[in-house]
Amino acid sequence: MHGETHAWVPQVIFGLDAMWVATLVLVATYAVIISEKINRAVVALIGAGAMILVGILNQAAAIGGIDFNTIALLVGMMIVVAITRRCGVFQYVAIWAAKKAKADPAGILFLLQIVTAIFSALLDNVTTVLLVVPVTLVITEELKLKPWPFLVALIFASNIGGTSTLIGDPPNILIGSATGLTFNQFVFNLAPVIIVIQLLTALLFHVMWGRKLHASAENRAHVMGFSEIEAITDFRLLKQSMAVLAGIIGGFIGAHALGLEPGTIALFGAAVLMLLYCLGRDAESQSHEVHHIFGEVEWITIFFFIGLFVVVHGVERAGVLAMLAEKLVGLTGGDMRVTAIAILWASAILSAVVDNIPFVATMIPLIKSMAPTFGGPEALEPLWWSLSLGACLGGNGTLVGASANLTVAGLAERAGHPIRFVPFMKVAFGLMLLSIAIANVYLLIRYV
Repeated sequence: MHGETHAWVPQVIFGLDAMWVATLVLVATYAVIISEKINRAVVALIGAGAMILVGILNQAAAIGGIDFNTIALLVGMMIVVAITRRCGVFQYVAIWAAKKAKADPAGILFLLQIVTAIFSALLDNVTTVLLVVPVTLVITEELKLKPWPFLVALIFASNIGGTSTLIGDPPNILIGSATGLTFNQFVFNLAPVIIVIQLLTALLFHVMWGRKLHASAENRAHVMGFSEIEAITDFRLLKQSMAVLAGIIGGFIGAHALGLEPGTIALFGAAVLMLLYCLGRDAESQSHEVHHIFGEVEWITIFFFIGLFVVVHGVERAGVLAMLAEKLVGLTGGDMRVTAIAILWASAILSAVVDNIPFVATMIPLIKSMAPTFGGPEALEPLWWSLSLGACLGGNGTLVGASANLTVAGLAERAGHPIRFVPFMKVAFGLMLLSIAIANVYLLIRYV
C-alpha cells in the first residue's frame, strides 16, 4: 500500500510465469481448504508464505495486501461481544425472539433471518452475525434442535441485508468511497430488490427446513416459561455495553463524515468497553479478565483471513484478476446492457470463489476507465449497482465467499457445530444463483 508495495514486480523463481504460479498456489490452497484435512488457518498461512517464497510478493507487498480494516473490525467486535455476553443480554434476546415466535422453530427461523437482514443493513454483516449467532445457538440448544439450518440462513440473511446499504458490506464501502455514492443512494437503488430477495430466500428456507423443524411441547413450554428480565445478570455491564455499542453503531453510520474506518471505531469501542469493565478491579484481576477476553477472540478465523488476503493479493499482483476483468470488459463491446449483466454475473461467480474485496478493488478502476465510452462518470451508476449486487450476493455461494460466512463458521466450530465447505456449497450455490437471476431482472427493468 506504500511506495515499496506499488514498486514491487513479481520475480518468480526459475523465471516461471507469475500468473501460472500464483494461480497454482491459489488452487492448491483452496483445494486443501475444501478437503478439510488441515485446519483452514494453517492452510491459508502456508499459502500466504508460498506467495512470498516463490517471488509473487515480497514481504511489504504481502502486508499491503492484508485488509487491516476488516481484521480490526472483526477483532474489535469479537471483544465487544465477548464482554457484552457476560451481562446476559444475548440470552435475553434469545428468549424474547423465541417467545415472539411462540417457540415454534419455523417461526424462529424466519424471525432471525429478518432481524439479521435488518441489522446487517444498519450495522455491517460481520458485526451482525457476531451478535446474532450466539443468540441462535442458545435458542437451538434450548429447543434441542440442530443449529445448521439456522446458521446457514443467518449467513444468507447477513449478506443479503448488508447489500442494501453503504455500510452493510465491505464491497459497498469500497464502491462508495471510490465513487462518492451516498448512503441514501445505496438504499434507494438496492433496497427494493434486496427486500424481494430476502423474502424469497426466507420462503425457500422454510420449504427446505422450516416446515420440517419440530420441538417437543415440553421444550417449547419450557422456553415460553422463561422470564427475559431474569436473564440479565449484570445491569451495570448491560448499560455500559449498550452505551458503547450504540456509540459504535453511531460511529459506523457517521464514519464517512468523521473520516474514520469501521475497524478504528470497533477497536476503540472495544478498548473503551474493556476499560469500563476493568474499572474498580485490582491489577491482577484486570490482567486475568483481559486475558480471558482476548482468549474469546476467534483467532483461527482472524489468521485465516490474514493468510487468505495475502494469497488473493498475490493472484491480484500477478495480474490474474486484472486479466479476467479486462477480458470481461472487452467482451461487452461498449454495450451498457451487456456490460452491466456481465459484471453482475462475473462478480457473483468470482466472489463465490475468491474474497469479494480484492475483486471489487480491481474492478473499480476498470469501470471508471469506461466513463468516456458511456458518456461520463455519471452514466456508470448502473455498473456500480451491478458490481455491488454481484459481489455482495455472490459471497453467499461458498463458505469462503464473504467475511460473514467465515465468521459464522468460526463461531459454530467453537461451539461444536462445524459448518463444512462442501455441504454448505451444495445448498448455497444454487440459492446464490437464484438471487443473482432476480437481481438481473431488476437491473434490466430499472436501469438498462
